[in-house]
Amino acid sequence: MRSIAVMNQKGGVGKTTTAVNLSAALARQGLRVCLIDMDPQAHASLHFRLDPYPGRPSIYEVLSGKQSLAEVRQEVSPNLWVVSSTLDLAAAELELAGVPGREVILREKLRQDPIELDYLLVDCPPSLGVLTLNALAAVEEVLIPLQPHFLALHGLSKLLQTVQLVASRLNDRLRVSGVVLTLYDGATRLAAEVAADVEAFFRNANQQSVPWSQARVFATRIRRNIRLAEAPSFGKSIFDYAAGSHGAEDYQRLAEELHNAVGQEPRSSAG
Repeated sequence: MRSIAVMNQKGGVGKTTTAVNLSAALARQGLRVCLIDMDPQAHASLHFRLDPYPGRPSIYEVLSGKQSLAEVRQEVSPNLWVVSSTLDLAAAELELAGVPGREVILREKLRQDPIELDYLLVDCPPSLGVLTLNALAAVEEVLIPLQPHFLALHGLSKLLQTVQLVASRLNDRLRVSGVVLTLYDGATRLAAEVAADVEAFFRNANQQSVPWSQARVFATRIRRNIRLAEAPSFGKSIFDYAAGSHGAEDYQRLAEELHNAVGQEPRSSAG
């Protein structure tokens, strides 16, 4: 099983859009995929019409020890399961503050989960608190959606510092698998310049002993596409909403590139 946290502490960069539609694209290839929504905003859950009202079984009940992942996980389409979020999750940061081992609760719950998967994706909140630490402690890969703008590299360096800290203290298997450029406008010079800068950054890290030494900038660019912005309001992935759109084409290509980057891996249980 490949386990991947989709994260960026900056909002509005297509993080949840990537988590949702990449999950859907992988499932369409016949792969067994589970998406965990760790963001209190619950936007990934809303993509699948899983309303985040308080009291609904969600990842909050899992982190608080009230229910297992199996009890809250829902199959939303063939080969695709979602562990939804809820507005209650916003309180988890405070509630878990005094809990021993609070950063590895999700990892322990996954080890107890018998489901067999090909991919586990976690949509992280746009912050670097306990919820994001739980995600990073539980997975082996980090995928970073990045909008190609002037401050992209500055925010990226802070994010990588967090990954390195978690890798050194909580999860020595953690590595950055790559960056996907989102909201991409190939007609602008800025997008091309930022893409070149990001590629040079990771190329220079190739010989360093850091969690991103093998990271790649994916060749697939997620182009600006109004259909991607519209899909959540209909409670659908881009494939169910506008299968012929550029957005669907880009995320299908990204899924294929991600899967082929490592090749076929044997399926294992979540534990």
